[in-house]
Amino acid sequence: MMRRDTSAALLALAAATVLPRRLLAQPASRVQRIGVLVLASSASISRFSDELRATLRDMGYIEGRHVAYEVLSADGNAERLPELAAQLVAHKVDLIITGGGNVSVLAARKATQTIPIIMTFSLGAVEAGLVQSLARPGGNVTGLTVPPELGFKQLQVLQELVPSLSRVVVLVRHDPSAAATRERLKAMAMQLMQLTIDLVEVRSPADLGDALETLRALKPRALLVTSDPLLYQLRAPILAFCRAARLPDMYSASDIVEAGGLIAYSLNLDEINVVTARFVDRVLKGAKPADLPVEQPTRFELVINLSTAKAMGLKVPQSLMSRA
Repeated sequence: MMRRDTSAALLALAAATVLPRRLLAQPASRVQRIGVLVLASSASISRFSDELRATLRDMGYIEGRHVAYEVLSADGNAERLPELAAQLVAHKVDLIITGGGNVSVLAARKATQTIPIIMTFSLGAVEAGLVQSLARPGGNVTGLTVPPELGFKQLQVLQELVPSLSRVVVLVRHDPSAAATRERLKAMAMQLMQLTIDLVEVRSPADLGDALETLRALKPRALLVTSDPLLYQLRAPILAFCRAARLPDMYSASDIVEAGGLIAYSLNLDEINVVTARFVDRVLKGAKPADLPVEQPTRFELVINLSTAKAMGLKVPQSLMSRA
């Protein structure tokens, strides 16, 4: 297993962002309610949720005294999100944090145009119509977004690892708001890499079996599993399928590689946690989402499972070894 050591950088990031705010934060006297709307199960995002609460606590927000959390999970069923978003609005939360990509943001925004919404993750927020622009979001939505180029970078890394790669299946969750971004990825892959992309969609956990059968029939040379809470929730059967089929697999979560996946080029969860907490802090102090520029992650991790690579007969290029 090869992995970049980010401990020193994370300590520096924490010192620069968390400690000064701990000294300066002056939470409101009343308990402010933070709603959390997630697509996947709450258990699958427990690490991020726990660390976000801890970061906010370090910033001066004591649970029960200054803030209260209401976490609602759709357990992978996107059709439940509108109902859950409406429930948060009915409970008069002061802000909503969304986890689950564009579909969670859209559900929250449909439920309210006044309560601030903070995205922990979205794909191409401008292209998907979630915000007017990165610099001036407008409306009641702000937070983090991932540029479409992330998927292209993952394909580049995968092609570097797998010789003569010409066809890849990209496993995605059904999301009409991401259609334009995905078509752009297919066009870029063909034009710049001579790489054919087949998209296979998953709507719910019950759909995974059919999706894997479709994948098998396409006979790709590799698989890219996109960053999505539903697909993360389904990581065990996806991983088992790839190992049984000896299919090179790229993920957007490093712990899947630690469990036996081949490679991951992923967001740094610690950065997302700190940036999300900073958005929450500013909104609870009265800032308007329309005035808070949307941010894009700047830290990524490249993780390679050398044992899996060896079992598949893949030699990891030195160019990747030095970056992993």
